[in-house]
Amino acid sequence: MYRQYEASQAARRAKLAAMQIKAVPITTGAVKKGDIGVYLEGIGTVTPVYTVQVVSRVQGQITAIHYTEGQMVREGDPLIDIDPRPYEAALTQAQGQLARDEASLAQARIDLDRYRAALARNAVAQQQVYDQEQLVKQYEGVVTNDQGVVDNAKVNLVYCHITSPIAGRVGLRLVDLGNMVQANGTSPLVVVTQLQPITIIFTLDQGYLPQIQQRLRTGHPMAVYALDRTDETQIATGSLLTLDNEVDPTTGTVKLRAIFPNKDNVLFPNQFVNAKLLVDTERGVNLVPTQAIQRNGQGAFVYLVEPDDTAHIQNVTVGTTDGNVAAVEGIEAGQNIALNGFDKLQDGIKVVIRGNRGAGQTAASAPTAGGSGATTPAAKTTGAPGSGSANRGRQAP
Repeated sequence: MYRQYEASQAARRAKLAAMQIKAVPITTGAVKKGDIGVYLEGIGTVTPVYTVQVVSRVQGQITAIHYTEGQMVREGDPLIDIDPRPYEAALTQAQGQLARDEASLAQARIDLDRYRAALARNAVAQQQVYDQEQLVKQYEGVVTNDQGVVDNAKVNLVYCHITSPIAGRVGLRLVDLGNMVQANGTSPLVVVTQLQPITIIFTLDQGYLPQIQQRLRTGHPMAVYALDRTDETQIATGSLLTLDNEVDPTTGTVKLRAIFPNKDNVLFPNQFVNAKLLVDTERGVNLVPTQAIQRNGQGAFVYLVEPDDTAHIQNVTVGTTDGNVAAVEGIEAGQNIALNGFDKLQDGIKVVIRGNRGAGQTAASAPTAGGSGATTPAAKTTGAPGSGSANRGRQAP
């Protein structure tokens, strides 16, 4: 038995010696003090503030199309012209009728003045003056009606030249030159969608309502970040505008609307995105890259690299996780930890540090409140839109 024990000890010493001779090459990163955001995430849809389906308010033939598909237009830019000649003729007729009735009114007023002068000399009866006064009022009503017909004809003439009611992007062409259009038809001639600013409507579990409402009551804007469908790339930054006035009873979720300037038009109407709502910021915590955190049956740990280039297992408690950065307890700022080589690392093994010690890959990329350094939120809504299911790395205070 003693010889067997000696042999096992010799084998162990030989193994340790071999391990010390064959050091593991790794890259290290330094633990940093910093701030980390606590986020809630929901699946959202890009929704324009205004979408206008332009229809014709007069009947006629399309004589000109002034836009190209996908063109950005300003409010008041010309879009479509409808043949104005029938409405020009109607305007001329109305103006002629108005001129004739105005002349009749003028003549009736002259007669009234003459009758009043004759009445003063007792040359006519009082009843004749009364009748002439009523005739003047009749002509005044006729002239007023004629003026309304003229104004209506002018409005119809304006409707022959369709302009954009908002600034935005024109969609695909829905009608062609020469087509006949009907007044107030149900089929749009063109669709204009506002892109700047634009909003995102997303859903969150109703359990987060008190937390969100408390922040809204303070009056401070709540930052919202839009990520692509892969949940890896941040594409836009905005702020929370408002939330819905009721909870969806079928899913237990509430809708929120965030507004984005969208100056580069990266957000597109009806696009599916992941929306991250910043609800809190933890300040002055120890931050490490998430790639450094390993797990075993006892919990989470990191490989702490000592000044003598020896790696030792250090148990940690993981708090809020934001993408590639996590807040941890159990280590101190300034200590170096291993970022790779975990398949070969063991407690007490020698390492060879590639590159500068602790340089290049640190926790310095952790975002502060309103920052944009993260790509994955700490609290993430999963499942289909409106499912309301959520998992959180750490409850925000």
